[in-house]
Amino acid sequence: MSALGGAAAGGEGINPTGTLVGIVILLVSIAATYALGFSIIPLIGIIIGGALVGFGVHFVPVGGAPAAMGQAPGIATGVAMLAAGAGLAGLFGGAWAFEATGDFAIAVAGGAVGGGLMMSITCMMVNATYVFAMGIPAASGKVAKDPITGDTFPEYKSQGTEGHGLPFISFFGGVIGGIVTGLGGTLIYLALLGIYETGLPVIMQAETAAIQPLAISLAGIFAIGFFLVNAVLAAYNITGTIEGPHDPKFKRVPRAIIGCAVASAFCGLISMLIVLNTGM
Repeated sequence: MSALGGAAAGGEGINPTGTLVGIVILLVSIAATYALGFSIIPLIGIIIGGALVGFGVHFVPVGGAPAAMGQAPGIATGVAMLAAGAGLAGLFGGAWAFEATGDFAIAVAGGAVGGGLMMSITCMMVNATYVFAMGIPAASGKVAKDPITGDTFPEYKSQGTEGHGLPFISFFGGVIGGIVTGLGGTLIYLALLGIYETGLPVIMQAETAAIQPLAISLAGIFAIGFFLVNAVLAAYNITGTIEGPHDPKFKRVPRAIIGCAVASAFCGLISMLIVLNTGM
């Protein structure tokens, strides 16, 4: 129960009615894409990328305001902001890698590495701040022992807190989350770039090389927007703080994957309409 006497927010279950409606929206978006003459392959890439973003966000340790006061484990910021930072770092890395090499696999790998590197640096600096500036050890409030290192937490956890600092499992989860979200964001960008590189020269009656900067700009803008949409959906699914993959809230991830896939399908269809050739 909440402090106001209402039911506790959030849950692990999947709403059958909402899921059915979402699947219908997803299928309608795919069907509409095909009916309008577009290839559905880029839209599938966008859907997979969005689902990966929603999945990866649940790995990222977020403590919010309680973490800033040393009363909860995680990084002292909101889910959407931290996930956006990790994913966008990966997205920019993937975009740069594709521009430099033109290779899809290298671009995706670059995006994953960029997101993981950003989160690893963030987690390292956060732990340095907790230990050396605030003088608090890393202790989880969700488990008694670190699933990876075997370190125990009860003897280090302060009374009246839900834990504090950034345990190794949370650090590990943050890096994995950065890798997955960076990969997802890069997939979205590459799918959009392919759409605009093909469609813009037709509707603008220009050479591909001439519209390349515009195609890259549009793909980047929409990819960032899609990423924020999926990060916010995942944040609503988490409802507050999460320590990482060992947190009970991680069980909610299937619901986030469904929601992000549906939102990505609809947004992907909208983004394609920009290059719809009406024949006028």
